[in-house]
Amino acid sequence: MVKKRVTITDIAHEMGVTPSTVSRALAGNTRVGSNTRQRVLKVAAQMGYQPNVLASSLRSGRSDTIGMVVPRINRHFFSHVISGVEALLNPAGFNLLIIQTHEREEHERKAVHTLLRNRVAGIIISHSVETKGFSHYQMVIDEGVPLVQFDRVTEQIVGARIVNDNFLGALRSTQHLIKNGCKRIAHFAGALHVNVYQERLDGYRYALEKAGIEYDPSLVVENCIIQEAGQEAVARIVLPKKVDGIFAASDLSALGAIQKLKELNKAIPGDVKISGFANEPFAEMVEPTLTSVEQNAFEMGNQVAKAVIESIGKDEPVSEEIHIPVRLIQRRSSGSDALLMNSVV
Repeated sequence: MVKKRVTITDIAHEMGVTPSTVSRALAGNTRVGSNTRQRVLKVAAQMGYQPNVLASSLRSGRSDTIGMVVPRINRHFFSHVISGVEALLNPAGFNLLIIQTHEREEHERKAVHTLLRNRVAGIIISHSVETKGFSHYQMVIDEGVPLVQFDRVTEQIVGARIVNDNFLGALRSTQHLIKNGCKRIAHFAGALHVNVYQERLDGYRYALEKAGIEYDPSLVVENCIIQEAGQEAVARIVLPKKVDGIFAASDLSALGAIQKLKELNKAIPGDVKISGFANEPFAEMVEPTLTSVEQNAFEMGNQVAKAVIESIGKDEPVSEEIHIPVRLIQRRSSGSDALLMNSVV
């Protein structure tokens, strides 16, 4: 059973005083004697009461604020998820409080504690790349606060999960490179303990298997999702191992590869064909234009908002996993001819 949240009324009942006395004592009001204030604070701590700093926004015993924890707000994907969430939460009467972790597990844990202290009505979270332990997620469940995970999720915790079909996106992307003649395809992967990057690796491997191409682990570059890492991987892996195709788990590392290959006078897509993931805005502006997987972030945000609204007021966590479809957008970097430029698969 979900742990019942301790209220001011519960404390008042335990002490045999009025709720208004407890409320004033917790607020430090001098109308309540110091001895009584100390007793209230002691009983509140013993009962596990979380101070409610958003009391003015409470309606029907809960806050009208939803907390959202994201790795980075300035990423195209996360900013569009946030927009999709707000598009449904705001008309439903909820405010959105956003905290970014900058990919740090310590910051993520602090964010969750902060949101619980502020008695939010629900928490939406996509975990940092550093996060490997999820006791803070369980704490949210134990407090009876709805928890909705999106994109980077863990199955260790019950509750709603909204995810992209990363496997299918990787499969289509790699198959596209193979169809266009690639036989030695490198994969610029993320941190493989994170679900999204493991699923993209799995899709890449399955595409190779289906095509009868032997999987070569030396062509997989882990933690290669930023621009500089893509540039470095070209010099360390792509050229020495005669790679003719790159499937990057991030458009940023794909961009780094394009920059480095051009610097070394290598033709794209003539010498190396490239496909990315996320369909960042620069994908249409870089030369050559970048083939990429569109994640439909705004739709993901809509589904996240629906899940958290539906979870509020439920006695038990709503446990479901919703998959958001992805699309492969073909552009010149992968060898697509003029007729296929910007086409969707």
